[in-house]
Amino acid sequence: MTDATVTIPARKGKAARLPAGRAIKVINTPGTQVVDTWAFVDGDMTEFMSMEHSRAAMNRLTPKIGDTLVTNRRRPILSVVDDTSGEVHDTFIAACDRWRYEGLGVEGFHDSCQDNLHAALAELGLAATETPSPLNLFMNIPWDLAGRIDWKPPVSEPGSYILLKAERDCIVAFSSCPQDIIPINGVGCTPQAAHFVVLDGAAF
Repeated sequence: MTDATVTIPARKGKAARLPAGRAIKVINTPGTQVVDTWAFVDGDMTEFMSMEHSRAAMNRLTPKIGDTLVTNRRRPILSVVDDTSGEVHDTFIAACDRWRYEGLGVEGFHDSCQDNLHAALAELGLAATETPSPLNLFMNIPWDLAGRIDWKPPVSEPGSYILLKAERDCIVAFSSCPQDIIPINGVGCTPQAAHFVVLDGAAF
């Protein structure tokens, strides 16, 4: 059985419950859209997918097929089942927020991944006490041996995806990143919608 495809609107967020054993297919519909991704243990929002703990568990900086991401209590929460996007993602950059855009010279309100996370959770009647560092799907942040980073467009193609399996009952939340100042959402700096679909075990 396959559930309906859900739109993560451009510049906005969306969340869903993901029972253990099911998977979520996150689709980079335009090929150029970064999708900030979080996962919280269903029933305990103080336990969540942690990038710093996951890097230690995976022994690598970014997840590849077969890797498992873990929580801030070092328990498995999501595993990478498949990835057609080029396996270029980011685990270091914090979710964009009002202060990030102020630093980039934006005056007044600007959509942000931090706000999108909390708005998406609120739609499910949930709240998080903090904004964990996200798994930035499709985000291309190359680094060199001197430790410098750069901000590049995604390498993924239109319609490419990553398939994440729930290792425990969880809440997953996404933000179609609204960054339009630097080219992480393509050289045109134009945020667009992405999509996801929840699959059961027979569908992957």
